[in-house]
Amino acid sequence: MSYAHFFLQPTNPTHRQYEALRAYFVEEVSVKEVARRFGYTEGSFRVLAHQFRRSPEREFFVHQAKGPKKAPKKDIVRMRVVELRKHNCSIYDIADVLNRDGERLSPVSISKMLKEEGFARLPRRRDEERPQRPRVEKAPTADVRDLDLSARSFRTKFGGLFLFMPLLVELSFDEVLRPLGLPGSGMIPASLAIRSLLALKLFGSARHSHAMSYVLDEGLALFAGLNETPKRSFLTEYSSRIDPAVYPQWMRLWNAAFGHTGLPRGESFDLDYHTIPFHGEDAILQKHYVSKRSRRQKGVLAFLVQDDETRVLCYGNAQVRKENQPDEILEFVNFWKALTGRLPQELVFDSRLTTYADLNRLNQEGVLFITLRRRSQKMLQEMASQPLSAWRRIELESLSRIYRTPRILDSNIELKDYEGPVRQIAIDDLGHEDCTFLLTNQLGRSAARLIERYARRMIIENSIEDSIDFFHLDALSSSVPMKVNCDLQLTLMASSLYRLIGRRIGNGYQTAKSRTIFRDFIDATATIIIAEKDITVRFQKRAHNPLLLHAGFDKQSVAVPWLGGRNLTFVFG
Repeated sequence: MSYAHFFLQPTNPTHRQYEALRAYFVEEVSVKEVARRFGYTEGSFRVLAHQFRRSPEREFFVHQAKGPKKAPKKDIVRMRVVELRKHNCSIYDIADVLNRDGERLSPVSISKMLKEEGFARLPRRRDEERPQRPRVEKAPTADVRDLDLSARSFRTKFGGLFLFMPLLVELSFDEVLRPLGLPGSGMIPASLAIRSLLALKLFGSARHSHAMSYVLDEGLALFAGLNETPKRSFLTEYSSRIDPAVYPQWMRLWNAAFGHTGLPRGESFDLDYHTIPFHGEDAILQKHYVSKRSRRQKGVLAFLVQDDETRVLCYGNAQVRKENQPDEILEFVNFWKALTGRLPQELVFDSRLTTYADLNRLNQEGVLFITLRRRSQKMLQEMASQPLSAWRRIELESLSRIYRTPRILDSNIELKDYEGPVRQIAIDDLGHEDCTFLLTNQLGRSAARLIERYARRMIIENSIEDSIDFFHLDALSSSVPMKVNCDLQLTLMASSLYRLIGRRIGNGYQTAKSRTIFRDFIDATATIIIAEKDITVRFQKRAHNPLLLHAGFDKQSVAVPWLGGRNLTFVFG
C-alpha cells in the first residue's frame, strides 16, 4: 500500500501549506505548478511564500489552541461576584456594584457565574429589604367608591375617547349589560369593568396587557367611571369569569340597543371566517387555515358577519369547531330572526363557508344567497368546450376599467343535496386565469348586479383586516376560547361605535377605516375640567376640529350616569 498520496494530496490546511512551500523552496517547482498541484491561485501562493520568508520560524506541526489560555480579568470579576453574593446581594445589586467599579456585566452573565459556583437563587425579598433605587410608581387600587369628582382640571392623552361617551349614554350602556349577570364587585362593578376594557379597545394603540403604561392617566379612569384604571392582572383575568353562554345574549342586547340610534339595519350581509392564530405550544385547539401565512396552524376559528349597508360587524362567534363549521351560517339566520323577527334577506359568502345541503335549507327558508362554486378540472374543460356564441359580454359598474366587460355563461344547473335548479354564472375575462363560477338562488336578477354585489363582499375582508390590525384581534393572549370570545365581543362593540361616530361626522367618514377615524379625531390630547355640575373636555386646536363642529359635537350636553349625572360638554380650541 502506497502512502505517497498523504504527502502529495494533503487535506489538513497546515499540512497543505507545508508541502506546497517545501515543493517550491526545496524541489524548486515553479509557482504555477505548485498552485495547480495544491489547489491555490498563483497570487495566493505568492502571498503564502512571502509570509514564510518574513517568518521562517513558523511551527507547522504544533497545535495552536484557539482563544486565550487564561482570563485573569474574568477570574477577578468572578471572585468579586462570589464575594458580593456571600453578602446576600442579588444579581441586580451585584451588577450595580460592578458598574460603579467600571466592570460592565449583565445580570444574566452574573446569574450564570453564580450557578457555576453552586449558589442557589435568593428568596424573594420584601420591598423594605431592597436597596433604595428608582422604581416604577404604583397607582392606587381601582375602586369606584374612591372616585373623586371634586372641582379640578387635568390633561389626558385619552381626550378623544370622550367623544364616544354620548353614544354610550344614548345606548344605555349600563342597562344593556345589567341582564347579562356579568361578574363584578363593590370595588369594580361589571359595567365599569367592561367599560375599562372597551376604552382600551377603542383607543386601539395597544392591547389591554399593556395597560400598565396608562394606569396613572386620570382621563382613562374617568371614562370608565373609576378612580384608577384596573391593573393588568384584573383586565386579563376578567374574561375568564364570564360564562360563554352569555355572549349570544350580549350580542342580541347590543344589536337591539343599536337599533334605537338611527343607524339603519341592512338586508344584505357579508359572511366570512377568520383564524385567530395561537403561537404557544400546549393548547387543545384545532388547526385551521391562516390565509395571511398560507398554512394551517393551531388557532381559534371566528365567524364574522357584516351588514353590507352600514358596514357594522353585527355577529361573531369564536367557538366554532370544524365539525360545526358548515352550520354556522344557519346559526346566524336563527340569531337574526330572533333579534329582528324576520330572516336576513340576502347572504353573500365564499365557497368554503358552507355545504350544498345548507344552501338548500337557506333556499327552502326563502333566504337569498350569492356564493362561489369551487372549480374542478371537469368544469373548466366543459367551459373551454363551449362555443364562443354561447358566451355574452356584460358591462359592470364600479370596477376597474380593464375588467368592466367580462364574458359570462348564464345557466341553471342541479347540484347534489340541493333540491331544484340553482343558477350558475361562469365569468371569464375578470382578471383571473380560470373562470369564476357564481352560484345563487336569485333566478331573475341581472347577472351584472349579482357580480357587482359579490365584488363588494371583499369589503368584509378589509373590515376583518381592520379589526386584526387596529383592534388587535389576532393578538391571542391565551388558549382559552372564552377569552377570545370576550375579545371578539369587545371588537364588535368597538367596531360598531366607530361606524356610528363616523356616520355622525359624515364627510366621507361613514366608510372610513377605524384607524383613520382614530388618527383624525380619537387620538387627541385634551384638558378635562370638572365642575360642580359639569365636565368639560377642552381639545387643543386640530386640523379636523371643524368637522366635529359641523357635526354638532360642541352643542351636545349629555348627563353621564356613571359620573354623578354631570353634564358632559366639548370645547374645541
